This record gives sequence, C-alpha cells and structure tokens, in this order.
Amino acid sequence: MNDKRILLHNADIVNEGERFHGYILVEGETIACVGHGDPDEAVRASCHECADLGGCLAIPGVIDDQVHFRDPGLTHKGDIFTESRAAVAGGVTTYMDMPNVVPPTTTIELLEAKYRRAADASWANYSFFIGATNDNIDTLLDVDYSRTCGVKAFLGSSTGNMLVNDEDALHRLFAEVPALIAVHSEDEATIAANRARYVAERGDDLPVEYHPLIRNAEACYVSTARAVERAAQYGTRLHVLHLSSARELPLFDGTLPLECKRITAEVCVHHLWFCDKDYARLGNMIKCNPAIKTAADREALREALKSGVIDIVATDHAPHLWNEKQGNCLKAASGMPLVQFSLVAMLEMVRQGVFTVEQVVEKMCHAPARLYRIDRRGFLRRGYHADIAIIDPNAEFTVTQHDVVSRCGWSPFVGTTFHNRVVKTFVNGSEVYSSGTFSEKPRGQRVRFN
Repeated sequence: MNDKRILLHNADIVNEGERFHGYILVEGETIACVGHGDPDEAVRASCHECADLGGCLAIPGVIDDQVHFRDPGLTHKGDIFTESRAAVAGGVTTYMDMPNVVPPTTTIELLEAKYRRAADASWANYSFFIGATNDNIDTLLDVDYSRTCGVKAFLGSSTGNMLVNDEDALHRLFAEVPALIAVHSEDEATIAANRARYVAERGDDLPVEYHPLIRNAEACYVSTARAVERAAQYGTRLHVLHLSSARELPLFDGTLPLECKRITAEVCVHHLWFCDKDYARLGNMIKCNPAIKTAADREALREALKSGVIDIVATDHAPHLWNEKQGNCLKAASGMPLVQFSLVAMLEMVRQGVFTVEQVVEKMCHAPARLYRIDRRGFLRRGYHADIAIIDPNAEFTVTQHDVVSRCGWSPFVGTTFHNRVVKTFVNGSEVYSSGTFSEKPRGQRVRFN
C-alpha cells in the first residue's frame, strides 16, 4: 500500500471559490490536508518529499467529460495511452470517452473491454460512455451506472450506426434508462437542406467557410429544442454536449443550482476561443461538429458560462491525422485535438479579462464532478483522490508542433503564445507529469459515481 507523504507548499491554491497562499499534504493516493499559509515544522518533518511550488497555481485536476481517444479501431489517430498522456500534460486528470469507435461501444462486453484496456494504459482517470442505438435499449437498462458515466446518444445527426431515430427507442431511452443521457444535438434534415442549397449555388467544392453555414445555428436549435422538450416530458437527466450558438441558450435554466438541474449543458474550449473569422487563417484545422460560429455566438457562450446557463467546459478532443484534415468543407474530417491545451487556453482567457481563475476552476474541475456525481474527485479536500494540476502563471511559451503529445502530431494552437504553463500533474497522489517528462507508468483509475 502506498503511504508516502508528499508536501506541496508555497502554492497559490484555487479551490471552491477561494484563492489563498497555502499547502497540500498528500498521503498515499489521497489528500490528507489543505492548509492556509506555510506548514509547520512537524508537517515538514513527517513527509518523504517536500516540493516548493514557488507561488505556482495549484488546482484540482481538470475533469473533461467529452473526449474521443479513438480506441479501439481508430488507433492510427490516437489511443488511450497516447491521448491520456496528452491529457495529463495539460492538467486533465479525469476524462470520459465517447463510444463512436470501431466497433461502437454499444454492448456491455465492448464497454468492459475498454475499461480493461484503460486499466493498463491510461495516464488519467477514466470512464466510458455506452452508446445508444435503436436496438440496444434493453442493454442500457442493465448497465451499472455507479461504474459508468452515462449514455451517449446521437440525436438528429448520424455517426456510423449510432443515430437514434426510432420513436419507440427514443421513448424508452428518455423514459426508462436510469442514467445521464449525453447528446450530440444537430438536426440532419436541416444540415442536408443547407448542404443541397450551397452545392446547387456553388458546386461541391465548397471552402471551409461554408461549414458553419451548412451546420448552422438553426440545425443546432431544432435538435436541442426537441431534446429538451422530450427530457422535460419524461423527467430525463439530459446533458447537451458542445453548445455552439446563442440561439440554443434560452432553452436552458441559469437560475437553478447545478445539483437541482435535470437538464444541463456544456461548452467546449474551441467554441469559447475561436470564431468564424478564424477559418481564413486556420482552415480545416478548426473544422468540427457542431461548427465554430460567429463572434456574437462566442460572446454569448462566454456570458452563458459565467451566468450559469452553461454548466461545464470540455474539449470534444477528436484527433485526426493531418492528411485526413485535407480537402474541402464536404470532405475534410471534422474534429481537432484539444485536451493538452484546454486549461492553458482557459487561463489565457483569464488574462484577457474574459473569465476569472475561480470561474475556470469551477467550470472545469468542480462542476463536472458535481454534474456527474463523481466519487471524491474534482476538489482539493481531505480524503479526496489527490488529482492536482500545478500551473506556472508566468511561463510564457509559444506552442510548437514539437510540443504536441497527441499521436496526430498537430494542434490548432500551434503558433499561439500562452502566458501560463502546466508544470506538474498528480494523479491519485503520483506525479505523472513534470515539465515535459512523464512517470514510468500510467496511474489512472476507473472513476466511480454516487
């Protein structure tokens, strides 16, 4: 049993809405104490290691509830080992991975196979969504949701054979499945009509600037309104992933505490950072579904996050090889790798005056833990798992391709200058990342849910 005591002191701790000079005492896999000020000599003397953090930020490890680590079947793009390594390099200590792999994760057997793979390979703590189909509702009723984060459903827009469009299946999914239902919400009929219109006008060699016109705010609104209405009818625990438009925001309630909400929403870092003007500079690098939209949409999403209309921040980390990102807007793959630079991008927006550091910690660490009712993660508290990110707030650096840990080898942030850097990441009490160096082996654990 690991009973090693590690003292992290001289830290600028941000936790539960408070920011203070203090220290964290780690004992084995858990936090033994979070203290204000400097530790006394008795605490120092009891520790095997004492690390002076030099005033660096110390926060709970980030919890990312939407990643695509491509394992199994698409591992030429990335896998659990490589992408969870990128996660801890970015201060992300827990992730929830999506089921649209090959074969899709739509049975309990395939779900548990992913858990077995992660037990050996994951640098960060892990959970996996099981995917809904028109034919597997009985299977979804048999899942142990104290050990699995929820059900992923594609509503209105198809990915592989995972589109749920049968009315009886939708009724049973929303009415009977005792789990959080996380949805990708875009309306395929609206998308198809938009695509046909622009192809008729311009031909089928459309530049990427047409992507947000084809997958427009109306496509998002139609699908999300339908999902919210259905969830309200059945009392479903609905979570709408990656909101991208101002149009959708009135569908959500920002007046209730998160713990009281049955319908919640997420925004991804790229929809908070980029807007449609960036297509001219970055092209297919920022092509994703749902599409990055206007600067007005971006501003509305930022305000909705601060006001509580949107509950959490995630990445939708979705690596593709560079050659898969080539071609016009109808051919280039949608998705981008983001998990490594999500935290520093959010903290850069703090420097720009968009958010406060307390808001970033709330929306990336605390709120995901509360939304999913995660057991003893997401906070710096005595008895909680010691998942901790340490950030140097004065470390200016410009991202290069060499910095990218993800297997795909590129990032839309290459060339971006940040003014903070993740310097250490602890997972379950073990330092797994330190200034570009990784520990000897992964330390991730299966996440439990209350």
